[in-house]
Amino acid sequence: MKGKITTVLTVILLLTLSTIYAQQQGQITTGQGRPRGNPADTEQWEPIPKVVTPAKTFSEPPSDAIILFDGQNLDEWVSTKDKTAPNWTVANGVFTVNKSVRGNNIETKRSFVNYQLHLEYFIPETISGEGQGRGNGGLFLASTGGGDAGYELQILDTYNNENKTYVNGGAGSLYKQFPPAVNPARKAGEWNTYDIAWIAPTFNEDGTVKTLARVTVFFNGVLIQNNVELKGETVFIGKPAYKKYESAPIKLQAHGDPSEPISFRNIWIREL
Repeated sequence: MKGKITTVLTVILLLTLSTIYAQQQGQITTGQGRPRGNPADTEQWEPIPKVVTPAKTFSEPPSDAIILFDGQNLDEWVSTKDKTAPNWTVANGVFTVNKSVRGNNIETKRSFVNYQLHLEYFIPETISGEGQGRGNGGLFLASTGGGDAGYELQILDTYNNENKTYVNGGAGSLYKQFPPAVNPARKAGEWNTYDIAWIAPTFNEDGTVKTLARVTVFFNGVLIQNNVELKGETVFIGKPAYKKYESAPIKLQAHGDPSEPISFRNIWIREL
């Protein structure tokens, strides 16, 4: 009898040990509802992400960035109107809008689809005017044609909400569509920063929209547009609408208001 008891106890001990081991390996369901299977079943080992060297600060470009302005020249840009070299002024590491010619927009030589973009802009301390006539400019996230065709992120002097204008036309707005969630604009005479993630729209063969354009914007490090789905291209009058394109340059606007021109520096992009 003693031998039988010993054998039974040995079997129970072995079953207990195997159960504990199986629970540790995630192979059976426990009383707490642990799922069946093995943790390794949901582990992905490849492809290994490409190594990118981060910058020392958030504003500096990482190792895989394309530099669109390095403080020296506008070699990465052309006139939107005729694709010639821009006639904007480059001096002291920045470049400044030339407002002497009407519609004097510039755009990148390269075209992009989805990307991360960093850009810094400066409204002069001596800025004059009011409303849309005070430090107005535009960053077109995709330039789909001449003039102001495309998708515009607005630039304007709206520091401390002192310059009154319509809220979907102030700094950080997706012009005439979405106002910024908050207003972190710095005052004239200080540099402002945009950091943007742009996901371009996609289209069916017949030109109808397959997926909407989406954009996330950090303004001076503050999230102001969170994965917003755009209603279409920017229009000054009327309702926005989409038109088919595959890739597009990035455009900077020479706005026609009479206030002092704005400047830019430190522009880089990462294609996604």
